[in-house]
Amino acid sequence: MTAHAHSEVLVGREADLAVLRDALKRVRHAEPSTVLVGGEAGVGKTRLVEEFRRGLDASVRVLTGQCLELGEEGLPFAPFAGAVRDLVRAQGTTVLDGNEREFARLLPELGPPPEFGDARRGLLFESVGALLGRLTTEQPVVLVIEDLHWADRSTRDLIDYLVRSVRLPQLLLIATYRSDELHRGHPLRPFLAELERVRGVQRHEIDRLDREGTAEMLGHLIGVEPDPPTVDAVNERAQGNPFFIEQFAASADPACGDIPATLRDLLLSRVDLLSEPAQRVLRVAAVGGTQFGHELLAQVAGIDEAALESALRSIVAAQLVVFDPDGGYEFRHALVREAVHDDLLPGEHARLHGRYAQALEAAPHLVAADRAAAEIAHHWHAARDHPRALVAAKSAADDAGRRFAFGEQAKLLDRVLELWEDVPDAETRLGVGHLDLLEEAALVAIDSGEHMRALSLTRAALCDLDADAEPLRAARLLARRSKLLRNAGKSDGHEESVEAYRLLTTAEPSADRARLLADVAYLLNLTDTDLAWQVAREAMDEASAFGDAAAHVSAEITFSEACVGTASVEEAMPSMVASIGRAREAGDLPGLTRGLVVMSDFLFGLGRYSESADAAAEGVPHADRVGISRTSGVFLLANHAEALIALGRWDEADARLAEAARHDPPGTLALPWLRLRAFLRLARGTDGADALVQRAAGFLRKPFLDAENRLCIHTLRILATLAVDDMAAAVAAANIALADPAVLQSARYGWPLLSAAARAAAESGDPALAKTVRLLAAGLAPLSPADEAYQATASAQLDGGASRWRAAVEAWRADGHPYQLAEALLGLAESQAADRPAAAESLSEATAITASLGAVPLSEKADTLARRLGIRAASAAVVAEPGTELLTAREREVLRLVAQGQSNSRIAASLYISPKTASVHVSRIIAKLEVANRVEAAAVAHRLGLLAD
Repeated sequence: MTAHAHSEVLVGREADLAVLRDALKRVRHAEPSTVLVGGEAGVGKTRLVEEFRRGLDASVRVLTGQCLELGEEGLPFAPFAGAVRDLVRAQGTTVLDGNEREFARLLPELGPPPEFGDARRGLLFESVGALLGRLTTEQPVVLVIEDLHWADRSTRDLIDYLVRSVRLPQLLLIATYRSDELHRGHPLRPFLAELERVRGVQRHEIDRLDREGTAEMLGHLIGVEPDPPTVDAVNERAQGNPFFIEQFAASADPACGDIPATLRDLLLSRVDLLSEPAQRVLRVAAVGGTQFGHELLAQVAGIDEAALESALRSIVAAQLVVFDPDGGYEFRHALVREAVHDDLLPGEHARLHGRYAQALEAAPHLVAADRAAAEIAHHWHAARDHPRALVAAKSAADDAGRRFAFGEQAKLLDRVLELWEDVPDAETRLGVGHLDLLEEAALVAIDSGEHMRALSLTRAALCDLDADAEPLRAARLLARRSKLLRNAGKSDGHEESVEAYRLLTTAEPSADRARLLADVAYLLNLTDTDLAWQVAREAMDEASAFGDAAAHVSAEITFSEACVGTASVEEAMPSMVASIGRAREAGDLPGLTRGLVVMSDFLFGLGRYSESADAAAEGVPHADRVGISRTSGVFLLANHAEALIALGRWDEADARLAEAARHDPPGTLALPWLRLRAFLRLARGTDGADALVQRAAGFLRKPFLDAENRLCIHTLRILATLAVDDMAAAVAAANIALADPAVLQSARYGWPLLSAAARAAAESGDPALAKTVRLLAAGLAPLSPADEAYQATASAQLDGGASRWRAAVEAWRADGHPYQLAEALLGLAESQAADRPAAAESLSEATAITASLGAVPLSEKADTLARRLGIRAASAAVVAEPGTELLTAREREVLRLVAQGQSNSRIAASLYISPKTASVHVSRIIAKLEVANRVEAAAVAHRLGLLAD
């Protein structure tokens, strides 16, 4: 892995660039404009201006000046001197129009300057204004002044003169400044406030990058797509500051525990400027966390109120700490707190953490109610007081569990297990045995998605357990282990499931046994549907007998799934609908979530894609609420995306898949999002498709992988080889895939594979492969509209002919998948070579679809076919409504919501994109329609008919 010191690609700044471009557009229309670009150090102000300049052509002149860090008494007019000097070097002194003596005040090399005074100062201002005026009569001028926070009084006065008095119509003045340098007494604060009131002056703050921006920037810096844990680690610590991200990326391990030395020195340099009392208070505050309250700090610091307030005033003035909205304090950047905390002496570290723990135990109200237990546990552990840390960690774990914060609970229980051996009377202190603790930790690890950790914990618990003496507990652990082994791809878990059922038959009937029977039935349904059906029936009967609604719902869902093996999905649907209804009424969120996973899958299999999307979307927040986002939540996100793909809403689908990827699901649970995102990238021809396909294909090497995932990965491999025209690899991949016995056991996943294999046979001209496809296709009955469409497509691929391709087109119209419809339309167009008007019509429709989806490779294929058939380029044949060629399909969606008066955050929620992305779309819409604001954009949209469906 090679890490670059700086990213060559500007990430996440489309909206910020749009602000500068809009300002230049106003200047081109003879409207003077000034943009004051603010942001903290390292956020990318200079990089933004550089990118803006890179996009300018020779019709725009750019002048640049730099303010120097010399204070108020420093070099006057430094940025203007730099800009004029560059101009003179490029064009000679003639550009000064005989005013060399006046400009000698800026450029000593021009000769002795005139005696300086108020009158001469005014002449200098006029000379600068006149020079810029002459330049702007020739072409628009962009004057960039960097680091305005270091500007001297004279520089600020000259800027004020240009902005207020001269107001040159073709001058764009861009000034950058560090917002974190503007302490309360900084002279730039009132200057900016006054300047902002002038017409044509715009103040724009650059925000930190969001998680997606951090991930994209890391990818450019390290040369590969970073894994989610690395992105999370860097995002949490760098907090979206591009300079900090670059520093972490340049280290040996971007997610490493230590702050890079150069960055640490930079962070502590401002701390060293504080007085010793202020530094001491800052060290105490750093122990308390990124956010801290005044009262808690006062108790731990142990100094009088006046001294504390004086120290805090200095710290706030230095912009190291800011006020938070809740009335407390917050470190401006978490890395500052981390650097200060890491600089503590060992004894100081333990002592201060102990004082925080004591203060919070005595007054837990000093922090947020949901954080007290976790804070106390953290501080006792950091203080190395093992007995207190053990008890506090268990208490905090219980508290986290009540809030469904399973990730936090799992970490705390791991800490309890680590401390167990260091505290001799641990069982007495906690009132919990070691086996109970192991089982609890294993369950929580599953809920948090830490499946490999859960496997280790269940193995340890089973080794310590007498299964015959405690059959319920043993069955529970075996059931969990069966699921874990399957998700890890280590085995199908059948042996553990059967043994769990055997143990349950030896236990007395009870509500607990009913719940376990339901769990075991679910597991057996994956390997033995007949036995699963039997166990699910037993679980339903026993749950009814003991009045356990949740167990009954779980068993009923499994029963419905098992029925699909012997009956149609339509016949299983009523039972599933009833189960979901009961779970919803009872407030059984885990049962409801699982039911919606199955329901969305059932509906997709029936071709009811819109209903499938709705069911999956309903389940996602429930999964979040009960802390199973990394497991069931990922299935729901993938099911939602799959339905959105079928509906042609690919941008939304990609956003859902990105969300699923961020959860970093363990083991084979990653495959649902992975294979769908790989397909989207292949279909769109975007970077990273091959990496995703290879990652998915790696799961085929697992000792066990279920049929659904195997067939989907095989299909992906065929499509990936076809995408690069590697016919030998496509045939090899197809032959391997068709040897899988599961092809004839699953119509839903078998038919897409057969269709891909048929395409490989047709494009390679391999008769043996074609024969194999025909034989298998004859033995697989289609069960859904999509199956029938894939069947028709495979037939058209193998045997050709306009009639077969027309049948495939009509089948895809009936089903609704737009991409596959576009593929079939291209096949139809090729078969219509003798009828050019008909071929042109098919190509035109196909191209309209590919354009709306962003399916670039298929669009290029359509253009190539059009040229080969002697038809006008398919992409040019698409006739748009007046004005609609301005906007993409996604921009029209955004514009509809803008016209409804929705904010960026509501647009983001409606379209499953980030607010930043929504802001970028809105900025582009405003620029493309050449309007000033959202209201005008909506008015233009209505006038041009851009909102019509």
